[in-house]
Amino acid sequence: MDVIRLAELRDSPLSVDEVLAAVADPGAGGTALFVGTVRDEDHRRAVAGLSYSAHPSAVDVLRTVLEKVAAEFPLRAIAAVHRVGDLEIGDLAVVVAAACPHRAEAFAACRTLIDDLKSQVPIWKHQLFTDGGDEWVGAE
Repeated sequence: MDVIRLAELRDSPLSVDEVLAAVADPGAGGTALFVGTVRDEDHRRAVAGLSYSAHPSAVDVLRTVLEKVAAEFPLRAIAAVHRVGDLEIGDLAVVVAAACPHRAEAFAACRTLIDDLKSQVPIWKHQLFTDGGDEWVGAE
């Protein structure tokens, strides 16, 4: 069975339960989960909302990131889903999870996954501020 259980971009709300179910595995003694949410402030500026857009290659790059993490850690299962489109404060922007035989491996794999996703997958964030300003943020 493939350890990569979920690798998607979606324009609909994300589900923590779906990602946890995707990585459920009887051989996993530890599952680590990271949930990224839209916050109401960035660099001391009030955020009104934001929009994520992605390059057409983003899902392929996401799968490559998952494959790299799978090669580096003793994973039983791994999953990542990122939202695109318009989001409001409190919405889930990204959910990733890693299931491994032991907790330390699960934490390390999950941390590597979210860090690599943010630095390598071509997803851009357009923040809208309550003062009328806006800002584009690179690979998110």
